[in-house]
Amino acid sequence: MAKPKKPRFKVARHLGENVYNHPKALKRGVKVHRKQSEYGKQLLEKQKLKAYYGLKERQFRRYVKEALKTKENPGVVLIQNLELRLDNIVYRLGYGSTLRQARQIVNHGHIRVNGNKVDIPSYLLKVGDEISLSERASNKDLFRENFQSAPLNLSYLTKDVETLKGQLVGVPDIDEIPINVEIQPIIEFYSRRL
Repeated sequence: MAKPKKPRFKVARHLGENVYNHPKALKRGVKVHRKQSEYGKQLLEKQKLKAYYGLKERQFRRYVKEALKTKENPGVVLIQNLELRLDNIVYRLGYGSTLRQARQIVNHGHIRVNGNKVDIPSYLLKVGDEISLSERASNKDLFRENFQSAPLNLSYLTKDVETLKGQLVGVPDIDEIPINVEIQPIIEFYSRRL
């Protein structure tokens, strides 16, 4: 699957949000949006969420379709499914310092899920899955330092700094996920188009 390759800081300024979690992303200021239509607000929120998780439109649309099919709140299901992607959990645990780096770590086969090699960034984790580095990757200082220095303040993840392992212990609660997006406009945007 293709990955977004646009200039990150320019995108962050346009969206008015530090979607890449980089300290310099909004240093030049934020683009001021004039009065927006309802469609414009929905589009902006959709673009923000796509940028947070580094997805292209086609893949994002598939996640929305799956969320709309469920009997639960589709907005909550959408965010939870995006949060449970392997590349995102690798980033949240601190193996990679950015989402792009975490995706590359997964693509290169450095991650094990329950002891099995998984090199698909969109792989959806289940509660109880254990994430670890491959034997070769666990000897690299970069991964070890990233993992040990990254703070973890999410209740649905645990990590053992000594063994360089993490575990998904619960389903993410939408209030503790560190993103700033309104979900309802995104669901409204797609409910008329799918």
